[in-house]
Amino acid sequence: MISKFNNRIVIICGHYGAGKTNVAVNLAKLAASEGKKVTIADLDVVNPYFRTADNAEELRELGIRCIIPQFANTNVDIPSIPPEFLSVFDGTDFSVIDVGGDDGAIALSMYKEKFEKQGYDMLYVYNACRPLTTTVEEAEQSLRDIEVMSRLSFSGIVNNTNLGEETTADTVEKGIAVCEELSEKTGIPFIGNTALKSVTGLAADNVVYMDNATKQLF
Repeated sequence: MISKFNNRIVIICGHYGAGKTNVAVNLAKLAASEGKKVTIADLDVVNPYFRTADNAEELRELGIRCIIPQFANTNVDIPSIPPEFLSVFDGTDFSVIDVGGDDGAIALSMYKEKFEKQGYDMLYVYNACRPLTTTVEEAEQSLRDIEVMSRLSFSGIVNNTNLGEETTADTVEKGIAVCEELSEKTGIPFIGNTALKSVTGLAADNVVYMDNATKQLF
């Protein structure tokens, strides 16, 4: 999947509970396994939700630099963006930016000019099993809302349809039809699917299998 990106900065967005963080963490690990110098930045400004900080120790052991909000995994619920986040625009690392939920996209808007100057890919992570995005119309509304809030544009759609450990091949394939139609309606390329390594029997092509050990919230 790394070869699909035109830029070294990849932004991961999507509706609440779509599995964005799991995709972001696994993408960072995949890039590191290919020998790239990697940074992952957590822009999940809503503290109670699952976030990259939950995987920071594992990521650092793999040589991945983690930029995490000051109050991550504490009882303090104060939206904050680490000052070192700006370093993603000046460095040369392959940088994965994990954006939490629809509203979290507002944080991106503050850096619109920097993203446009540096160049970026932004992926819409889709999960057909989540409420409010089960139809193409709902998914398109979610996608467009994020674009408005972030003031940035999506460059790819990723099918991450799942039910956690209960995910089957049929579960993953449920999202393919929606993503194909969503791509046709929006003109945004449908670049691939993700699935846990435990899922077998997938007929779909272009699947990136994700580490079962990585924590998830669905």
